[in-house]
Amino acid sequence: MPTSAACWRNEAMYDAARAERTAKQLYADHKAKRAIGALPPDLAVADLAQAYAVQDRLQALYQAEGGRKLAGWKVALTTSVMQKMVGVDHPCEGGIFSDRVHRGEARLRAADYVHLGVESEIAVEIARDVPAGAKPHSRASIADHVAALLPAIEIVDDRNCVYGSLAAPVLIADNSFNFGCVVGQPVRDWHAIDLANLKGRMLINGQVVGEGRGADVMGHPFEALAWLANSLNHRGRRLHAGDIVLMGSIVATKWLKPGDRMATEIDGLGRAGVVVE
Repeated sequence: MPTSAACWRNEAMYDAARAERTAKQLYADHKAKRAIGALPPDLAVADLAQAYAVQDRLQALYQAEGGRKLAGWKVALTTSVMQKMVGVDHPCEGGIFSDRVHRGEARLRAADYVHLGVESEIAVEIARDVPAGAKPHSRASIADHVAALLPAIEIVDDRNCVYGSLAAPVLIADNSFNFGCVVGQPVRDWHAIDLANLKGRMLINGQVVGEGRGADVMGHPFEALAWLANSLNHRGRRLHAGDIVLMGSIVATKWLKPGDRMATEIDGLGRAGVVVE
C-alpha cells in the first residue's frame, strides 16, 4: 500500500527548530508520564512530513541516553478499522529501541507506563540492508531480505489517548506509541510456511482473548514489510541487517494490569510472553 502523496509536504518547509521543540515536549511528557493530547498551537504537527520529522528528533533524544540504539521498527494501523479510527488511509511506522527488545518472556512494571497495552504479532528479522531500488519494494521482493520469522508481542503505551480526537500526525510524531517488544525464537527455515494463513492467538491469564491470522495484516504480512521499506526509503532511511520488524497486530490491542500474564502463540513459530508486576 503506497503512502498517500497528498499527505506529504516538503519536509524542508518544516522548521527544524520547531521539530526539535516538539520532540522535546513529547520526550518530557514521556518522562513525566503525562497523558497524550493535542499539542500547543506553536508545536502543532500538521502532516506526515512534519510528523516524521518530529519522530526522527524524538528517536534521537532517546538514542542520546546511554548509547541506546534503534533495533528495528513497528508497522501500525495495518487494518482499515484502525486507519478509520485515526483518520488516515495508510499504515505508519515507529522505531523500536535496543533496550526495549525482550527475548522469550518479559517482566514489566505497570508503574513504568501510563496505559500499558500489548498486541500479538508476527515479526521478521532482516537479513541484510534494504536500500531504495529502481522500483518500490513489493511483497515478493522484500521476502528476499527476510532472515527469520518470530512470534512477537508489541508493547505499547498510548498514554490514555482518546482515539478519534487525536490527530494521526501526533500519534506518528510520538513514535507510534511503541514501547518495545518481546520476541520468541527465530524460525529461519520459514519459506514453506503459508504466512497469510498462519494462525495465532493472544492469551491473558490462560484464556484466549483474541485470534487472527497473517492475512489480517494488509492481506499478507510482507505487504506491511514492503510498505515499511518503501516508507523508510522515501524518508532517506532504510531497514538494516539484524533489524526486528513487527508487521502489524493480528489481535486488537489489549490493556494489562499488575498480576496479568499474557502470551502470543503463533502456530508453527512458537510463543512469547509478558508478566506484569
